[in-house]
Amino acid sequence: MAQGNNSNNLVVSKAHGALEQMKYEVAQELGISIPQDGYQGNMTSYENGSIGGYITKRLVTIGEQQLAGQFH
Repeated sequence: MAQGNNSNNLVVSKAHGALEQMKYEVAQELGISIPQDGYQGNMTSYENGSIGGYITKRLVTIGEQQLAGQFH
């Protein structure tokens, strides 16, 4: 996701591409444009927080749906 010294480690390393795509999709849905070079350092905390918050919300929903499917 972020460039530089990112301390987040993905549990599933192959998920990186899907998370990147989700970041751009969520940003577009919120009407926020991410610079072409991918550097988000000039974006506001509000913009970055909104994108991250919606990604988290979406991932929780996906996880809940998968868990519900396992126990039916």
